[in-house]
Amino acid sequence: MLVSLIVPCYNEQEVLPVFRKETSAVVEKLKEQYGCSFEYILVDDGSKDGTLSYMKSWHEEDPSVHYISFSRNFGKEAALYAGLSSAKGDYIAVMDADLQDPPEMLGEMLEVLTNEDYDIAAARRTSREGEPPIRSFFADRFYELMNHSSRAKMENGARDFRLMKRCVVDAVLSMGEYNRFSKGIFSWVGFKTKWLDYTHVDRAKGTTKWSFWSLFSYAIDGIVGFSTSPLLFAAYLGLFMFIISIIGILFIIVRRLLFYEPVKGWASLACIILFCSGVQLLCIGIIGEYLAKTYLEVKHRPIYLVRESDIEKEED
Repeated sequence: MLVSLIVPCYNEQEVLPVFRKETSAVVEKLKEQYGCSFEYILVDDGSKDGTLSYMKSWHEEDPSVHYISFSRNFGKEAALYAGLSSAKGDYIAVMDADLQDPPEMLGEMLEVLTNEDYDIAAARRTSREGEPPIRSFFADRFYELMNHSSRAKMENGARDFRLMKRCVVDAVLSMGEYNRFSKGIFSWVGFKTKWLDYTHVDRAKGTTKWSFWSLFSYAIDGIVGFSTSPLLFAAYLGLFMFIISIIGILFIIVRRLLFYEPVKGWASLACIILFCSGVQLLCIGIIGEYLAKTYLEVKHRPIYLVRESDIEKEED
């Protein structure tokens, strides 16, 4: 039995030695307990520090460690896809290098998949302690919005950290879309999932690469990728404005016929024009976001480009 550990990395030189120490200790115990073997798939997402150099030195010391280095930063979604595409394991785990995904949970996950009728064992945070309150607020609202507007139901606090059977990974890889949102994809493919709760863990070292605005943009990608509700919202908003305008027109006509009052209020008219223009631009923006995603998909560009990889050398 082979277990693959996929670890996307972007400027993680500082934390990789700590990750190696903590994970290796857990892996050795699992090898003895289950008689299985492990492989690491380290994906360098265009790092600008010594992340790739450390990956190479780790690979030289341990042949079970493999590395893939992108030609530039393509994003975590591309790194996950590259790792899943290269993994050969019967069971495949996805985890971050910052140790916010506790390596000791791998044992619990492996226990679930080998002894219970589940296809995925996934981690779910029970709290957001340590996060800025505004980030936690918007994260909660995002999950509520996705679960009300999409068939891909997502657990609040769900992490990418999970252990999957080969059949699940094959299903995920069959979705070759360019605009990827892994949390939605994992949910969309289905399969039986057991959620394992744990409390928030701070980064072992280094700083997060996710700013508020990058997370906001990531959330927009998820909503556009797995829900058409924004388009319905634009349509309903246009219908609502049309009804309001008809009521306003009838009011003006009736007042003019019954009371012979001229139409007044140029300031209010200007405000109404600005408001309607804003609504139109909002609706155009929503449609434009979907159109942009379609535009990127039809180009059929590769999800990532590899600069160097020991896996390619082995295949050659």
